[in-house]
Amino acid sequence: MADIVLKGITWNHSRGITPLLAASQRFHELHPQVEIQWSKRTLQQFADYPIEELTKSYDLLIIDHPWVGTAAATNCVLPLEKYLDAHYLQDQLQNSVGASHISYEYDKHQWALAIDAAAPFASYRKDLLEAHQVAIPQTWEEVIALAKQGKVAAPAIPIDLLMNFYTFCIANGQTPFMHQTEVIDTATGVAALEMMYSLYRLLDKSMFDKNPIAVANTMSSTNDYWYCPFAYGYSNYARDGYAQHTLHYTDVVRFNNKHLQTTIGGTGLSVSAFSEHKELAVAFAEMVCAGSTQAGLYVQSGGQPGHLKAWTDPLSNAITHNFFQANLPAMQRGYMRPRYHGYLHFQDHAGDPIRDYLMGKTSSPLEVLAALNNIYHQSLAPTVCS
Repeated sequence: MADIVLKGITWNHSRGITPLLAASQRFHELHPQVEIQWSKRTLQQFADYPIEELTKSYDLLIIDHPWVGTAAATNCVLPLEKYLDAHYLQDQLQNSVGASHISYEYDKHQWALAIDAAAPFASYRKDLLEAHQVAIPQTWEEVIALAKQGKVAAPAIPIDLLMNFYTFCIANGQTPFMHQTEVIDTATGVAALEMMYSLYRLLDKSMFDKNPIAVANTMSSTNDYWYCPFAYGYSNYARDGYAQHTLHYTDVVRFNNKHLQTTIGGTGLSVSAFSEHKELAVAFAEMVCAGSTQAGLYVQSGGQPGHLKAWTDPLSNAITHNFFQANLPAMQRGYMRPRYHGYLHFQDHAGDPIRDYLMGKTSSPLEVLAALNNIYHQSLAPTVCS
């Protein structure tokens, strides 16, 4: 039995747990007096549950970057620049996959390290497209054409629809959250919603209950769907032997001659300010997020690293049918969500009116935008953050 036990909390998928278990075992081998025990929660719990409460029970926490505004307001996790060497943090910055590293920097403090990087990418069944002599869609119009044949899948639970709403606002010329009076201007918001409706009205209604994992599971276990235009990518499904049928991933399509700009996700590793073993917890974070670990043990154990070294590594790409190299452009141009203290209230609720509209429960895009603005104003109120 180890003298010291560190407790960690992550999310319940092979991408979220398996590489952490492997890295923790290696850390134990290097530090026999330390054992790291990981607990899991669902993807929905990962998005919903207040992490500041978890910091009281766990030493290590896998977080979503919009939470760092709350971290800065509550100081419940460590500002890592006070514990890590400046050269190490500079390496993390220079080898950030897109905005992954800086997404965890807020109010001049580094609240987490980018242990994992992701954004919505396109995925497809190469075997089915080739069997039916169908080319991989390259434009929005080609996505719509394939959707009319019933061969397109896409996650459509509220949180994913909200992330895609940001994408389509940008595609129509404006970036969300540029003003505190409205999420997006009316003309752009209406265009984005109508563009989304043109696709989602063609999809099977079951998609409105599927997250990216469920879509990947469906595509890799049945022959019902050939292509997904955007879902947070999971390199696991691009590895031979992980699922019944291997998925291939590629960049998202172009709209008006420009690739869509999707919304970055991924995860960061934080250390609780309440930990009784802060230095050891930081030492583990330093090890697991280092380029050598990320491009070695981490990615080889099913992880999706946040360090650029792993994304450009030939072996990482060889074992994932070029997943990392193919999707790096989408990561590099990815949109970073707001991170102010209170934004998570918006994220938790704003996808619902979008989903209602796309399901035909609400007929007016203007009603959706009004609802979004109302939720936005609530998220900016101090009472939401208390």
